[in-house]
Amino acid sequence: MLSAGMFLGNRYEIINRIGSGGMSDVYRAKCHKLNRYVAIKVLKSEFSADQNFLSKFRMEAQSAACLSHPNIVNIYDVGEDRGIYYIVMELIEGITLKKYIERKKKLEIRESIEVAMQVARGLEAAHKQHIIHRDIKPQNIMISKEGKVKVTDFGIARASLTQTISSNTMGSVHYISPEQARGGYCDERSDIYSLGITLYEMPTGRVPFEGESTVSVALLHIQGEMVPPRQYEPLIPVSLEKIILKCTQKKPELRYASATELIEDLKKSLTMPNENFVKIASLNSDSPTVVFGADEQEQIRQQRGEEDDAYYDEPDDGYGEYDDRDYDDRDYDDRDYDDRRYSDRDYDEDDYDEEEDDSRRSKVEKVVTGVSIGVAILILLIVVVFVMKSCGADSVAETSTEETTEATTEAVSTVATVEMENLLGMTEERAIARLEALGLTYKVETGASDDYEEGLVYEQEYREGETLEEGTRVTIKVSTGASQVTIPTNLEGMSVSEATSALEALGFTVSSRTTEENSDDVAEGLVINTDPSMGSSADKGSTVSLIISAGPATVTVEVPDVTGLTKSKAVERLENLGLKVTTSEAASDDVSEGLVITQSVDEGTEVEEGTSISIVVSTGSAKVTVPNLKYYTLSEAKSALKELGLEIGEVEEEYSDDSMKGVVISQSVDSGESVEKGTSIDIVIGLGAEPTTAATTKASEETEAVTYEDGGDPDDQ
Repeated sequence: MLSAGMFLGNRYEIINRIGSGGMSDVYRAKCHKLNRYVAIKVLKSEFSADQNFLSKFRMEAQSAACLSHPNIVNIYDVGEDRGIYYIVMELIEGITLKKYIERKKKLEIRESIEVAMQVARGLEAAHKQHIIHRDIKPQNIMISKEGKVKVTDFGIARASLTQTISSNTMGSVHYISPEQARGGYCDERSDIYSLGITLYEMPTGRVPFEGESTVSVALLHIQGEMVPPRQYEPLIPVSLEKIILKCTQKKPELRYASATELIEDLKKSLTMPNENFVKIASLNSDSPTVVFGADEQEQIRQQRGEEDDAYYDEPDDGYGEYDDRDYDDRDYDDRDYDDRRYSDRDYDEDDYDEEEDDSRRSKVEKVVTGVSIGVAILILLIVVVFVMKSCGADSVAETSTEETTEATTEAVSTVATVEMENLLGMTEERAIARLEALGLTYKVETGASDDYEEGLVYEQEYREGETLEEGTRVTIKVSTGASQVTIPTNLEGMSVSEATSALEALGFTVSSRTTEENSDDVAEGLVINTDPSMGSSADKGSTVSLIISAGPATVTVEVPDVTGLTKSKAVERLENLGLKVTTSEAASDDVSEGLVITQSVDEGTEVEEGTSISIVVSTGSAKVTVPNLKYYTLSEAKSALKELGLEIGEVEEEYSDDSMKGVVISQSVDSGESVEKGTSIDIVIGLGAEPTTAATTKASEETEAVTYEDGGDPDDQ
């Protein structure tokens, strides 16, 4: 178990655990790279060394990552860190449908239909990618605070075209399909069965099959009779009950063939709740076998096709997503659905007998058609005999009539018939082998199919269960691949060459022209999206344009006036606007020390974020006060002036009765005056009292020997 504060992949911080399953634990985490909260599914440590479980765990990510739909939980990332295998998913703020049912006991009729429709839409998108969920149940259906329904946990989903389930049945036993319970082949109709059980539970508050063990419940799915849901909840309309019963038929071929068909009937149930429009076929027929000729068969097929077209061409009733419902974020029980529209209707129990009447009428029609054909043949024979007799060929006619009757009887009795099989989803080679084994001939055509992968049969001329004469030619259509392909959602962050290769591998043509958009998340030069956008579907072979990141958007700011501010205040104000700051110093007589004298960009100028602004900070006044140098020796005067930034100018000597010998007796600039630094100050060094004439002569002779206190001749200084 992970603890709060741990990091995975150096970006996901674990906050707390929010759920646990048989193979994994689910944690709430924060992605520090994109600054958002996510859910992370972590494989339990006891399974991390088991390659079978690791394979299933990776398969979950691979299956779900290619799905992008509002009713499916998004997969963001998958990885491994220090032996911890994890998947990063969209975080749904809400509760599971199971907890919601437990909280409300029963759901209103309209609410149940709306939830089922959103789940069916998610399955429809998955099934188009040939992905079967295999574990549809209320525990794997999330309801967000906004009322959005999302299917999660594709942990045991597999590609429907290649995978069969083993005897080790997976999924919750209360919602498992009979073929899963038997360990048989599973397809999209297995998910429809599980959704039907879930739809049974929502308005009734109970599952149809209960038992003391999982084995007993599984056996009930295989051979048990389901109690009609209206016996538990009389307010359930006829149409919804028939939908549930059709979804949960034991034989897959009697269920809805696709989630799309189920959605259409759910839409009708919202507007025509008491109409008996749901058709449940029957595989059993006790009517006699009737052999039809080629013309009659073609006519029946044309009529059947027109009826099918009329059914599927019904206009859309306008029901779309249910995003606008107002769900209370704090309490899911406060939603108010008015079901009086259902309870006030009178439901006719005899509606259930209409389907059986339709079946009986169909049998009668077949018998009548067969008798009609026999009568027509008999009339034809009578006409032939009559014509031949009228021509004087009675004996020949009698012989001919007898031979014709015998030949006809023999032909009818010796014609061999076979029952057509379901070839959909088979490879071309396997389908041909099955046709040949049945004694049928074949014709192969090709075409695009969004539901079947390349090389698989997606359409057959005769439906499963139809009776055909041996030798009948059956046309099958083999898929050349999807006419439309989903543009991958993982192209973001790829280089142009990588994204181009990925798109071309799917059959798209990549435009040589790219467009640029600013992005704060994707580095400049990498792919941020496509046109058409990622996750949408486009025709195979169509052109896709890449949208490249131009880096973060350029933002301009207005430069403020920072002159007169302290250095720290000025730097802080400029950096808060996203500007860079460089500083220098200079003396100023007008600006106090430490305050900004000038800035390199004038106030009010618009510049881009990141622009460098230079400021000059005052070191104080450039002038200094001249000191009083009187009585300083030459060396002392030099030091005093140097400390102030001044210099010694000319040095002269004078006799003075008032001063000592060897010290400054006067200076060119009076003490106390302010001068610029670097100014030269001239000084006069005293020679003492002026000597007499005799002393002067002697002094002149000794001049060169005079040594001053600073150790040198004044002229040398």
